[in-house]
Amino acid sequence: MITSPQNPKLKLVRALMGRAKERREANAFVVEGVRLVEDAANSKWGFRFVLYDETLSERGKSQVASLKSRGVEVDEIPPSLMKSLSETETPQGILAVLEFTQLPITNSPNFLLIPDRIRDPGNLGTLLRSAAATGVQAVLLPPETTDAFAPKVLRAGMGAHFRLPIREMGWEEIGQIVKSANLQMYIADMDGTSCWETDLRKPLALVIGGEAEGASREAQKLAHGKIAIPMSGNVESLNAGAAGSVLMFEVVRQRTSEQ
Repeated sequence: MITSPQNPKLKLVRALMGRAKERREANAFVVEGVRLVEDAANSKWGFRFVLYDETLSERGKSQVASLKSRGVEVDEIPPSLMKSLSETETPQGILAVLEFTQLPITNSPNFLLIPDRIRDPGNLGTLLRSAAATGVQAVLLPPETTDAFAPKVLRAGMGAHFRLPIREMGWEEIGQIVKSANLQMYIADMDGTSCWETDLRKPLALVIGGEAEGASREAQKLAHGKIAIPMSGNVESLNAGAAGSVLMFEVVRQRTSEQ
């Protein structure tokens, strides 16, 4: 059992949970909770090690035993240390340090998501979760977007990270992908054309702009148009996570009804 707060594994966990720079340099990130550890294991993701405590549920203990049998390093720590590491009010008694793994992007994508300057972790996690649910083939993260592998984004994503290719890249590279795949690039904007009246069956890249400032100038230069969600009443807009989810499911609706 690890009991010292100064143990190298615990120091690494704190560093990875704290800053995107540490995650990039270590090529690793942290997931908390039974569900996310299960999702990572079922996806055959690379594990560095797992930490758990005595409060872990039977479902979690079964996962620990399975990971041990696969040769993953597993250590028990006291609940007090787990609580000091956790970002949640009530830790589930398990966390894991995982390797960054780049899932492959298809050569001919027809549905990409570009969260542009999304800084709220909950909104980005929601967008990733909806992207996984709607068959988005890759998520491209331009500059000034929050780190997709931050703890709050991972929790909100509910396992989407293990199913979606997620890439950080500059606008020049994004533009090259959009052009080479012959994608229509649409920005979600309240002043745009109604999404119900826009043909979203064609190959496209959907840009969801930041909560405060909307889409960046770089996105607007590349975009072919803007689309909006019709709303009734006095509601001016939805948050980025909700708006992006509605639009992604509208893409699915149009493409499904076409068949």
